[in-house]
Amino acid sequence: MSDPLRVGIVGGGAIVQVAHLPTLRKIKDVQVAAICDTDMPKARAIADRFGVPNAFDDMAEMLGYEALDAVVVCTPNHLHESHILAGLGAGLHVLVEKPLATDLKSVEKIVKAASKADGVLMVGMNHRYRPDAQAVRSFVQSGELGDIASVRGSWHVFRPGRAQLGWRQKPELSGGGAILDLGVSVLDLAFWLAGNPKPARVSAALDFPSGSKGVEQSGSVFVVCENGCSIFVDVTWRHVGEGERFGVGVRGSKGTAAISPLTVWKDLNGVASDVSPTGAVGRENPFTVSYRAEWAHFLAVARGQAPAPSLEEHVTLHRVVDAIYESASKGKDVVVGG
Repeated sequence: MSDPLRVGIVGGGAIVQVAHLPTLRKIKDVQVAAICDTDMPKARAIADRFGVPNAFDDMAEMLGYEALDAVVVCTPNHLHESHILAGLGAGLHVLVEKPLATDLKSVEKIVKAASKADGVLMVGMNHRYRPDAQAVRSFVQSGELGDIASVRGSWHVFRPGRAQLGWRQKPELSGGGAILDLGVSVLDLAFWLAGNPKPARVSAALDFPSGSKGVEQSGSVFVVCENGCSIFVDVTWRHVGEGERFGVGVRGSKGTAAISPLTVWKDLNGVASDVSPTGAVGRENPFTVSYRAEWAHFLAVARGQAPAPSLEEHVTLHRVVDAIYESASKGKDVVVGG
C-alpha cells in the first residue's frame, strides 16, 4: 500500500471550504498537511475546522517547511501563474482551479514550464467529472449519436453584490468577468463533449455594467469549428429566476443528449427513442461527485497510473477566450488565433 499523497492547499476561499476540503477529508490516500492564505487568522481557522495540522500566510514558507507531494492552487486568477510555477519549481504535482491563467501568454508560459517539470500539472475542470457528463461523453465516443453538429451550453447564476463577486469584479485580479468565471467551464465541457474540434472563428456579445470599467456581467458566444461543428454558450451573473441554471446539450446526426437533467435520444429505425441510461446519475449532488472523481483522477495521475488531460486543450481554450473579447470589442467575427 502506497503512502498518502501529502498535499498543501494555497488559498482559503469558498471553493476550498465547500469542495476541496470536504472531499479530501474522505479520501484515505490523501493527507492535507497544510493550508496557506495571506489572511493568517482565516488560514488558521480553516485548518482548525478541517483538522489540517499547519497553516501559513506565505506559500514559499509552506514549501520550505512542509514535505509535500502536491499543491492545490485555489487563489485569485492573477496569482495562478506564480503559484503554479512555484509548485512545479519545487518538484511537486499541481492541481489548479480554472482558469489556468488570465491570458494566453501566461498559459503558454505555464504549459512550457510544465513540459519540463518533474511534477504534473492538471487543471480542475470538475464539470467533466459529473456522472451525467461522463454518460453523454460515452455516447459521443461510441459513435451512437453520429457526427456532432452542435453543442449548446448555459450557466446562469444570481450574484447581486460585491460580497459574492469580490475580486472577480476587478479586471486586474480576475482577467475577465462571467466569461472567465463561468464561460470557460462551459466552453471546456462543450469542446470536450464534442471531441475537441478545432475552433475556426468566434462571434461574441458581452454585457458590461453601464458607465463602468469593470468586467462583463454576461456573455453570449458562438464558435464555428473547422469540422463544421458549432458551439453556443450563454453565461451570466445576473440571472433572475428560480435558482441557478446549468445545462449542456449535444446534437448529432443520429441523436441528441443533454445533461442537467441527463437525457439521450436516438434515431432507431426511423423512430425517435428515449435511451437515457437509468442509474447513471444517483441521488448525490453532481457537484460533490465531480470533485471526488476529479481528485481520484489527480491522485492516479500523480502516481503515474493515468495520463493527465492535455494542457494544449487549455492553450486552445484561451485562444478562444482571446477571440471572444476581441469579437465583442470589434463587433464582428474573429478568426481564432488570427
